[in-house]
Amino acid sequence: MSASLIERVRERLAAESASQSGRLRPDVVADAIRAESGGVLGDTEVLSNLRVLQTELSGAGILEPLLAGPGTTDVLVTAPDSVWVDDGNGLRRSSIRFADDDAVRRLAQRLALAAGRRLDDAQPWVDGLLTGIAGGRLTVRLHAILPPIAVAGTCISLRLLRPATQDLAALVASGAIGSAAATLLRDVMAARLAFLVSGGTGAGKTTLLSALLGSIPGHERIVCVEDAAELAPPHPHLVTLVARGSNVEGAGEVTVRQLVRQALRMRPDRIVVGEVRGGEVVDLLAALNTGHDGGAGTVHANSPAEVPARLEALGALGGLDRAALHSQLAAAVDVVLHVSRTPAGLRSLSEIAVLQRNPETGECRTVTAWHVERGAGPGSDELQRLVRRRITP
Repeated sequence: MSASLIERVRERLAAESASQSGRLRPDVVADAIRAESGGVLGDTEVLSNLRVLQTELSGAGILEPLLAGPGTTDVLVTAPDSVWVDDGNGLRRSSIRFADDDAVRRLAQRLALAAGRRLDDAQPWVDGLLTGIAGGRLTVRLHAILPPIAVAGTCISLRLLRPATQDLAALVASGAIGSAAATLLRDVMAARLAFLVSGGTGAGKTTLLSALLGSIPGHERIVCVEDAAELAPPHPHLVTLVARGSNVEGAGEVTVRQLVRQALRMRPDRIVVGEVRGGEVVDLLAALNTGHDGGAGTVHANSPAEVPARLEALGALGGLDRAALHSQLAAAVDVVLHVSRTPAGLRSLSEIAVLQRNPETGECRTVTAWHVERGAGPGSDELQRLVRRRITP
């Protein structure tokens, strides 16, 4: 099937608004093929072309089998003949191939449109959320960037957002959390200590946070604010607020920071921010300093020691200077839980640290209370003191 015929059919379907839902009816596509081919194609040729067009015009195209694979977390396209997949065991090159960069570009632009975004020479990158992938079973975070910004050709990054539903016992059974660490985590939750889960991309921050939220007593009201709905703990009183990007006209945006402020008005027992990555850190720290014990969030960092510096940078985005940030942080957050991926790809809890403030400089630092390789650390006594202070009547 020629590229020109594909493009003509695409334009006809767009004009008829047949593809707006992302689910093209076969009879509509077949009629469009017959019309644009001048009616000279037989039923066998129409059926063959129909399969090609359904791949081109619906879902994630030829990437759908990779996305639907068990355990898939990421699908990355770096060139027409370079498609990579991470199924939980690290990245590996797949056998999927695109015909040329134009085919990659067409897919990227169609996915951008499905996410309510534009992607063209004037706006050469896009970041958005896709629903309805793989028959409506998956939600995917899309990022794409066009040449010449991407020198080697159009790049597509797809990350699957699977609801995090595992509980603490399941993570212990899988080896992601050691038994000694699990005891400490239960103490942290019972004492309603505020905590941050740190780690790199794909290290399991959301999975651990969701498991911990599932251990909260059922009578407590949890209000979660997320950029995309990933937290799904088995809890009877969970309220989830999800941010929304602007539409193609630049209107309708609802930010995480705005939702954190709304969460304060919803009578929460615990406020949770799925991922702190901007000025919303100011509102989260303010919320945790207004009587909402046991709040939580996740943040990207390479180690617990780097968390204060990371929050400094985010606080600057929200207009909070260094001294104010450390003052708020010292009063708001008690514990940092760090997760990481082993060389074999296993996601696990690697360190628990407590936050301490230097009385002379006023700056916060983390002190290791437990480490996966070394066991109890110098911050162990401080962690136990925090727990006893909250639990002891």
